[in-house]
Amino acid sequence: MADAIRTMRAKDVIAAKLASCYATIDGNRYLLMQAKSLEAKVEKDKQEVAILGRTGKGHKTVSWNGTGSMTIYNNTSMFTKLLKTYKDTGQDFYFDIQITNEDPTSDAGRQTIILKDCNLDSGVIAAFDADGDWLEQDVDFTFEDFEMPEEFNQLDGMQ
Repeated sequence: MADAIRTMRAKDVIAAKLASCYATIDGNRYLLMQAKSLEAKVEKDKQEVAILGRTGKGHKTVSWNGTGSMTIYNNTSMFTKLLKTYKDTGQDFYFDIQITNEDPTSDAGRQTIILKDCNLDSGVIAAFDADGDWLEQDVDFTFEDFEMPEEFNQLDGMQ
């Protein structure tokens, strides 16, 4: 008799809204409660490798690049002030973003990622929309490193 197929329990899906997000700028930690969404990803740079005795090429990762984007409600001057400082002084700014995902219903527990040395690509400094509901802005950024001080638990049945 074959083993029964194991499937994930619905309760173990992580609710997307149950997260926290903090920015550390110049040693000060701020709750980014105006963040609506955030996605950070690592893009690997691969080079083709010709291999003797094979008709197909292999691929070797040679570097990576950290990029991210977030949508925030435009009700803070935090990022605008950083852009103004850069405009006025030429001194660029780097900061960390900490994201924790934790759904108390899920046995997965919590995961925390810290994006190190984030740097904005651009920022909206003024906006209005006479036909809109609220002000939002999309913010693209890069990051130089990341840490994972907490990782999700391995769910029952994964191994």
